[in-house]
Amino acid sequence: MKLNQITLSVSNIARSKAFYLRLGFRLLVDSAHYTRFLAPDGDTTFSLHVAEGDVLSGATLYLETDNVDEEKARLEAAGIVFDTEVLDQSYLWREAEFRDPDGHRWKLYYAGENRIDPPWRVKPDNA
Repeated sequence: MKLNQITLSVSNIARSKAFYLRLGFRLLVDSAHYTRFLAPDGDTTFSLHVAEGDVLSGATLYLETDNVDEEKARLEAAGIVFDTEVLDQSYLWREAEFRDPDGHRWKLYYAGENRIDPPWRVKPDNA
């Protein structure tokens, strides 16, 4: 299996669509209640659907880049407001956090080999 599609509920599709276009997502489907994008890099799709009630956010979503500092500066120039500065985390990721207009939490990050193979990775039984 391959995770390749995420849908978030939003309160205002036009406002959210504009936000994600500023992030660099590429528009694939556009309607009054639903939009679907292609990720800035790769073939992962991402969509927004107008919520029928309150918008709740519990997950944190991640956008990986080779240079967090440069990408953060580019996004800030496009109007994206970050909640944190770029930080080197104890789990060996470099990241900065921002939120979309509905409060969905995103992290711009770089993990390199530590995303899949951190020093504390569980080893197979026969290793």
